[in-house]
Amino acid sequence: MKIELAGVELANPILAASGTFGYGIEFEEIVGLESIGGFFTKGISLYPLAGHPPTRIVTTAAGMLNAIGLQNIGVDAFIENKLPELRRYPAAKVFVNVFGYTVADYLAVIEKLNQAEGISAYELNVSCPNVHAGGMAFGADPGSLEYLVGRARAVTSRPLFVKLSPNVTSIAHMARVAAESGADAISLVNTFLAMAIDAETRKPRLSNVTGGLSGPAIKPIALRMVYEAARAVKIPIIGMGGILTAEDVVEFLLAGATAVQIGTANYADPRATERLTKQLYKWCKGHQVERVASLTGGLRLEN
Repeated sequence: MKIELAGVELANPILAASGTFGYGIEFEEIVGLESIGGFFTKGISLYPLAGHPPTRIVTTAAGMLNAIGLQNIGVDAFIENKLPELRRYPAAKVFVNVFGYTVADYLAVIEKLNQAEGISAYELNVSCPNVHAGGMAFGADPGSLEYLVGRARAVTSRPLFVKLSPNVTSIAHMARVAAESGADAISLVNTFLAMAIDAETRKPRLSNVTGGLSGPAIKPIALRMVYEAARAVKIPIIGMGGILTAEDVVEFLLAGATAVQIGTANYADPRATERLTKQLYKWCKGHQVERVASLTGGLRLEN
């Protein structure tokens, strides 16, 4: 079940997605933090963010919409209050999701995190559709993405992942831009920009009007994007989007992903990551797959 992700050895390819697993430590009593491949923290910004007012989450057909607004405690409090707690689990792989409104914001967060121990890699969030500046503005423009990733690469020696936006014309092109600018791996997909309306009140269901669509509804699109990105770059892909079962995991691996992130499933079942880790092991054993890494890119296109 072991895999290597951009130089980081993981016990298995199951990771908890940013924004669905808190700072990790909140799950310690219900999930074996050292039994899953690792987890991505909530997006960490230079200063604390309160996020959007309610309503911030609504259910949809086969999924959900969220507009949390990247609520977080800020990088200083994260380093002081959360990381020391996580060090009680030395084998747990901690990936820090980094967010900023400007390039300077991203770099300042990374430079502070560089001084802290217990971090396996950074994940640049250039794809959040729920804020009015930064985030997706970088992930939707090739020039901005190139500049940000290049500057971030220059200020850290830790592995650098880039979480791309699916709200673009060509995911393959954006993947190439990220890779050529210094990314060590790519995470995709983030949520799709969407909205919901209350027909009775004639008002948006989310306070932010629009939000990010996730869950099983987006899985076929996410699979297609992982497949296209994997054919465009040589760096690892971390796939996500509507994963609920071991078979879902296998599909993403076959499409070209090296690992997967579990997101919306954590809301329905906080133990989803650990459950899927066990189910994937059973699936591999039942299908005579000796090494889970052998599934990556194994899609058969011939008739």
